[in-house]
Amino acid sequence: MIPLSDITAAYNRLKDVVLRTPFAKAPLLSQRVGAEVWLKKENLQLTGAYKLRGAYNKIASLSDEERSKGVIAASAGNHAQGVAYSARVFGIPATIIMPEATPLLKVQSTTSLGAKVILHGENYDEAYAYATEYAKKHGLTFIHPFADDAVIAGQGTVAIEMLEELQKIDYLVVPIGGGGLISGIGSYVRQVNPDITIIGVVAEGAPAMKHSFHTKKPIDSTSVRTIADGIAVRDVSPKNLDIILEVVDDVVSVDDEEIASAILFLLEKQKLVVEGGGAVGVAAIIHHKFHFEEGATIATVLSGGNIDVQMLSLIIEKGLIKAHRKMKLIVTLIDRPGALRSLTDALADVGANIIQIDYDRTSTSLSYGDANVTLALETKGKEHQEQVRQKLIEGKFRFKEEMRV
Repeated sequence: MIPLSDITAAYNRLKDVVLRTPFAKAPLLSQRVGAEVWLKKENLQLTGAYKLRGAYNKIASLSDEERSKGVIAASAGNHAQGVAYSARVFGIPATIIMPEATPLLKVQSTTSLGAKVILHGENYDEAYAYATEYAKKHGLTFIHPFADDAVIAGQGTVAIEMLEELQKIDYLVVPIGGGGLISGIGSYVRQVNPDITIIGVVAEGAPAMKHSFHTKKPIDSTSVRTIADGIAVRDVSPKNLDIILEVVDDVVSVDDEEIASAILFLLEKQKLVVEGGGAVGVAAIIHHKFHFEEGATIATVLSGGNIDVQMLSLIIEKGLIKAHRKMKLIVTLIDRPGALRSLTDALADVGANIIQIDYDRTSTSLSYGDANVTLALETKGKEHQEQVRQKLIEGKFRFKEEMRV
């Protein structure tokens, strides 16, 4: 594990640079799961994620000569912004290699900090391979996002802040991508309060670290696919795995549906915008992916908030449908005066609010004289939606549903 002295030194180096993010109890989440849940809100960090801590600590540890030549990193976004921000503080050039599918928000946020961005590869690992070759060719110092002692020590400062504010923690739940955050947090916790149970959480679509943890040897994935792009790491770093095996009690996984539900919960109930990788800890708690006693104190890190707006919109849309708060219908009417009014009157009778409507009489799938009306309705739950269906059946409307759950 990383020596305690290295983590405390990083803390002293960082305390005037990074934001000491809020660490607060989440009452509604606590009530839902029957435990006292605390959230470390690194999604509110200066760059929107904890990665600034490790990046700055690493660049600060370089010699003046190394810094003057510039730095390079490979990242899906959050590490990129951490390196770019830190490089700007030191007044040195930064080059960032990002996967081609990186959300536009993260690309723009990185370039706005003054870094040069090159898009390359389908995932982090392909971007990483290109970045290491680019670093050699151009004489740049590579800032690894997780497999570096100085970076890990910087990430471990999150734990210092948490334990200074809350001494009693039974379970500490931490997202895992490459493993830098949990390696740093785990190293500090094991040396300061070894009684805390540390749970790592991966995305089911990027399971390499979970498989490696349980087999105690590096097992890379053949591919990764998850909405948690910030932790979509295909290959396992033996360095981080060794630390994780030493300091972590268990590693669990959550699927994209569970991650999406956690993002929506945090947005609606906690008023927090959190990206997929940052929400996996809450997903693991909500869906009871590990055993905890009633009334236990659980802390988790919301590691980032840099979610793509289009992805957030999709999660909200699907979440409303799954919660029976929205339904989509296609109703086929006889195309004549008053037909549409009869439909809207029927919906009004059961209190269904029309929030979107489209009228189509030209589709080749329609019989002559018919029209399709596509509707999006705001509803009040499962029973209300059944009332809508029964009303349409009673009115002899021909209809079908999109995405019925």
